[in-house]
Amino acid sequence: MGAQVQPEPLDRRIAELAERFHGVVDVAQLRSVGATGRQIGRRIESQRLIPLYRGVYAVGHRRLTKAGHWLAAVRAIGPGAVLSHAHAAALWDLRPPPGGRINVTVPRKGRRHRNGIVVHNAGLPPDHATVRDRIAVTTPTRTLADLAGTVSKPQLARAMEAAEFHHLLDVPSLLAVSAGRPGAKQVQELTADELPHTRSELEAAFVDLCARYSLPRPIMNEKLHGYEVDAQWPGHPVAVELDSWRHHGTRAAFERDRTRDAELHARGIATVRFTYRQITTRPRWVANRLAPHFQRGSSSSRRSAA
Repeated sequence: MGAQVQPEPLDRRIAELAERFHGVVDVAQLRSVGATGRQIGRRIESQRLIPLYRGVYAVGHRRLTKAGHWLAAVRAIGPGAVLSHAHAAALWDLRPPPGGRINVTVPRKGRRHRNGIVVHNAGLPPDHATVRDRIAVTTPTRTLADLAGTVSKPQLARAMEAAEFHHLLDVPSLLAVSAGRPGAKQVQELTADELPHTRSELEAAFVDLCARYSLPRPIMNEKLHGYEVDAQWPGHPVAVELDSWRHHGTRAAFERDRTRDAELHARGIATVRFTYRQITTRPRWVANRLAPHFQRGSSSSRRSAA
């Protein structure tokens, strides 16, 4: 059995680079590990380096992951380039990976499209760019602002919901970044329900709704069977929670809320949940959902007294 041929130290260093960067290297990285122009040329001839774009190579094979293709596109455009738009949204897990040409944004004009790459020459402040999985990419906020001008309102809404789920949604920043850009109106419409109110304003709106529709005045933020609820009516088997992703948007809060609902249900208390939009735009519907609970509560109280 012959002795195994050990790879050259340079090839080992290139392989280590490729392992860290999705199987992709560029000329600057190759030179950083000691490769000369002649050594790079020999490896291109032997297909140990496979050209993807000018100065950007796959190491050993073309079977790159999506992230590898995205990184190669960013490297091909050069310093300051970042993955953006639908492809950035896919990298942040806000949308499924798109097909077609890869979107890359650069901070100054003059860069042209390259084969398989769409180059967006746009203002790109430093705080609109970051790195994820070793790929330069627009921040989640800038990504959503870019999407707002290129996708439908339902698609943008789903991306914002995904950002919220991943704790990446910053509504005030999104409004600021998208202001004056295509899609700003869509962002404003999709965030309008949450921005104007504080917690106390939401509670005040609910108390006012009860008064307008002749419902009993609720007691706010008091304990019920050991659990604090947003609104309750002693003698009536119902409690109301005023839901808002700004105040109930974490997994811990979600778990606490559902535990409380189950415990109150076991004690005969129904928990009804209303959102800011429902209270402010559908008050009659909210009142109609609540009214039967007071009728049942009154009947139960009369039966108990008898």
